Amino acid sequence: MGSQHHSGGDEYIVMLPFMAHGHLIPFLALANQIHLRTNFTVFIATTTLNVHYLKSTVSSAADIRFIELPFSGADHGLSPNAENTENLPLSKIAHLFHASRSLEPPCRDFLRGAVQERGRPPLCIISDVFLGWAVDVARSFDTVNVAFSTGGAYGTAAYVSLWLHLPHRKTDFDEFTMPGFPERCRFHRTQLHPFLRAADGTDTWSMFFQPQISLSLKSYAWLCNTVEEIEPFGLEILRNYLNLPVWCVGPLLPQAALNDSSSSHTISRRRAGKEFGISAENCLDWLESQKSKSVLYISFGSQNTIGASQMMELAIGLEKSEKAFVWVIRPPMGFDLRGEFRSEWLPEKFEERMREKKRGLLVRNWAPQLDILAHRSTGAFLSHCGWNSVMESLSQGVPMVAWPIAAEQAYNSKMLVEEMGVCVELTRGAQSGDITAERVRTVISRVMDGGGEGGEMRRRAEEIKLKIRAAIREEGEQKGSALKAMDDFVASVLTNREQQVTK
Repeated sequence: MGSQHHSGGDEYIVMLPFMAHGHLIPFLALANQIHLRTNFTVFIATTTLNVHYLKSTVSSAADIRFIELPFSGADHGLSPNAENTENLPLSKIAHLFHASRSLEPPCRDFLRGAVQERGRPPLCIISDVFLGWAVDVARSFDTVNVAFSTGGAYGTAAYVSLWLHLPHRKTDFDEFTMPGFPERCRFHRTQLHPFLRAADGTDTWSMFFQPQISLSLKSYAWLCNTVEEIEPFGLEILRNYLNLPVWCVGPLLPQAALNDSSSSHTISRRRAGKEFGISAENCLDWLESQKSKSVLYISFGSQNTIGASQMMELAIGLEKSEKAFVWVIRPPMGFDLRGEFRSEWLPEKFEERMREKKRGLLVRNWAPQLDILAHRSTGAFLSHCGWNSVMESLSQGVPMVAWPIAAEQAYNSKMLVEEMGVCVELTRGAQSGDITAERVRTVISRVMDGGGEGGEMRRRAEEIKLKIRAAIREEGEQKGSALKAMDDFVASVLTNREQQVTK
C-alpha cells in the first residue's frame, strides 16, 4: 500500500490480538498497513511466546513495537508454555479463552506507563472481538476501542449472532433462522461446532463468548478483514446488526501475493517453529511438472485434522478421481498432531503409487500455501475454510472444495457456496462428517472440471481475485476500497481525538 502520511509523529495505537495464529498474523499485517499509511507508532501487546512468534515472522526492519504482557498458563489449568491455541488439545482451548481475560491488568499497567511517557492516551486500542474487556480499558484511559474481526463479514455476523442468541436452542428443527439474517438464510445444526450446539448460556463457552462479544459490540467501530466489493451481502448484515461503522481493511496478505508478476518463490511467510514438510523449491518443481489448473491442493489449516476413517475415504476418493494433488497431512483426530505420520492411516502403498505416477505429493505438517495457490498448475483448494485460507485462495482466483471443521468455518463455506458461487461443500465436521470415497471422487471432478460447473466457479473466482487486487491499488487520486477504508478509519479516530481534547 502506498503511504499517506498523516502528520502524527507522536500518535500511537495499541493492538491486542487473541492468542491464536489465525488471529496474530492478520493483526500483524494490519499493524504494518497502519504504520505504512500513517507513520503512527503501533504497539502489539500479547504474551511472551506470542511476541517471539510474531517477531520471528517479521523482518528486523519492521517498525512495529512488541509488548510482552505477563501471563501464567499454569494459573488457568494450562501447561506453562501454552500461550496460544496451536498445540492445545480441544479440551484445553476453553481454558485458554478464559485465561485471555487475565491479560487485562498487565495491559492496564502498560497503558499507564505509555500515557505517562507520551503525555497522551493512544489514538485508539484495536482489540480482537474476543477481548471485549478492552472496551472498558479504552474508556478508562480516555480513548476508544475499535474491534477487529480477523474473519469475513458474513462469518463474523453469523458467529456473533449465534453465540449471543443461541437460536438453535429455541427450536426442535435442525434448520433455523438467525437474528440479523434474512429468512432465506437458513442455518443447520450440523454447521455448529459441538460446543456451540450444546451451549445453553451457562456452559464454559457461553460464559466466555457472551460477555466478551457483547462488550465488543460497544466499541467505537469495527474493522473487518474482508474486501468491500466481494462481500456486499455479509457486510450489509454485519453493519445492520452492529449499528456501528465497519471498515473493510482486507486483503491482509503479503504484497507479493497480490502482484500479477510475482515470482512465486517468495510469497509464503516463513512461519515460526514450522518446518516446511518439504522445501518450497521441491514443491514448486513438482507443480511445474503438472498441467495448468490440474492440481487439487488439500490442507486443513494449521491446527485441524480429520478422523482416521475420513482420511482413508479421502485418499481412496482422490485415487479414484485420477486428479493430481498436493496434500498437507498430519495424524488424524485423537493422535498427537506433532507426532509421526503412520502409513496405516492411508490405503496400502498409497504414497508409493502416487509418487510413481507423479500424481500426488504428500507433505508432512506444513506447506508453502500461498506459493502453491499462486501456481498456474493449481486448479482448486480443498480447505477447512478458515478465513485466512479463504482470502489466500480467492486472491489467486482458485475455487474451493469446503470441509469446515471449527470456529466460523461452516458459515464461511455457506457464504462461498450460496453467495459467491465459488465452492462446493464436501462434508462438515472432523468426526461426525460422513464422507465416502465416491462422494470425494464426484465432488472433486465437479470442481476440477474445466468446463461446466467447475469452469463457472473458476470464472467467478477470477472476478473476485480482480476485486481483491483492485482494493489495494492506488493510481493518482484513485484509491482502492481498502486504502480508502484505512484512511477513513484513521481520519475518524483523529477527529474523535480532537473532539475529546476540545471538550
